[in-house]
Amino acid sequence: MTPGGGLDSLRRFCERLAGNVEQVLIGKRDVIDLVIVALLVEGHILFEDVPGTGKTMLARAFATSLGGDFKRIQFTPDLLPNDVTGVSVYNQKTQEFEFRPGPAFTNVLLADEVNRATPRTQSALLESMAERQVTVDGETRVLPRPFVVMATQNPIEYEGTFPLPEAQLDRFLMRLQLGYAALDDERRILDTLRGEHPIDQLRQVADPQELLIHQHRVWAIHVEASVRDYILAIARATREHPELTLGASTRGALALYKAAQALAAMQGREYVLPDDVKRLAAPTLGHRLILRPESTLRGRTPEAILAGVLETTGLALTPAPA
Repeated sequence: MTPGGGLDSLRRFCERLAGNVEQVLIGKRDVIDLVIVALLVEGHILFEDVPGTGKTMLARAFATSLGGDFKRIQFTPDLLPNDVTGVSVYNQKTQEFEFRPGPAFTNVLLADEVNRATPRTQSALLESMAERQVTVDGETRVLPRPFVVMATQNPIEYEGTFPLPEAQLDRFLMRLQLGYAALDDERRILDTLRGEHPIDQLRQVADPQELLIHQHRVWAIHVEASVRDYILAIARATREHPELTLGASTRGALALYKAAQALAAMQGREYVLPDDVKRLAAPTLGHRLILRPESTLRGRTPEAILAGVLETTGLALTPAPA
């Protein structure tokens, strides 16, 4: 990868994409950048946030900016797996079954309130996330690329919900929160929404194939051995932490590794810094950790424990060869 070639093109692509989405999501540049990190490594995102903070608009804005297809599923207890993947319907004229694709056949899929669906339906979504394919009536069909799931769940209301199992949470590259807007940003939002919604005026600034090219370029970002071992040390520290019953998996360490490569590329660097790892530790590992009950009662959070781990885990420099 030449500094003036593919890497500069990737950085400009990310700036163009972020600037366009920021017209709709005012004051949320940090979250927008993290979503782009996920897109660059084909990662899925879980938004755990209260209603009305802009999660749907964020997903729509990215789909529009990329010129990709967008589908939204409102998850409810009566939703069936075929409502996600698609169904085979008998055609009386041809006397054959025809497959009608479900919402999963898209580029950006918003799975709204994913924890309100039954585990059976959640598992159908899980296959599409993990394998980029669906299986209906014994036949496997490949999903379009790029493909990203942006799922949401409300952290306040748990009545009538089916909490996502740890194995499914582990499939999400990141867990993010948009949160309420700052006062000045909220004032701008109200002024902007007095007329036509900005999402209706948003234009396409990239295309899905361009994203696929940049995804391959991220693979070439260098991760020095000491930084790689730093990632592994963080993951191992969570597994051995006395306040956790479950630490970060190997998939979690890989998620942090790949996300750090993408963040470095976004900033125009051909190599990953320890600061990249520190910035991404909470969004990539926080949802993979399970607290002990006594720690939960004391008000401890996975993010707080990760902050402590980062303070006590140092970067071990690899000795130079003799």
